[in-house]
Amino acid sequence: MINLSSLAALAGRVLIALVFIPAGFGKFGDIAGTMAYTASGGLPGVFGLGAGALELLGGLAILVGWQTRWAALGLAGFALLAGYLYHYIPAQGLEGFDAVLQTLMFQKNLAIAGGLLILAGLGAGGLSLDARQGRLVAA
Repeated sequence: MINLSSLAALAGRVLIALVFIPAGFGKFGDIAGTMAYTASGGLPGVFGLGAGALELLGGLAILVGWQTRWAALGLAGFALLAGYLYHYIPAQGLEGFDAVLQTLMFQKNLAIAGGLLILAGLGAGGLSLDARQGRLVAA
C-alpha cells in the first residue's frame, strides 16, 4: 500500500543510493587512484576495490529495497570506518581550512551511518523488493 511512510522510505533510499552508487562507479573508473588513496589511510590498496564493490552493490540494494537491512548495516559500518580513517582530524593531524573540511566530511559520514542504521532497524518500507518478498518492512 502506498502511504506517507512508504513514500518517505523510498525517497530516503533513493537519496542514500545517490551517495553510494556514483562513489562505487568512481572507484572503478580510476583503479590506480583508488588503490593509492586507500593505501593513504593505512589499508592495502586493493581494499579500495572492495569498498567500490560494497558501495555499488550496497547502493543498488538500498535503491531497490532488496536485503535492505543487511545492505544498510554493511554500508553503515563502511561509512564509519571510512570516516575515521580518512576524515577524523586527530588521526589526520590537519589544521585550518583542511581541518574544517575534514570535520564536515567526518560529520557527513556519521549522519549517513545514522540514516543507514535507522533503515536497518525499520526496514525498506512498502515500496521495496523486501516488501514484495514478504520480508519484515516496518517503515
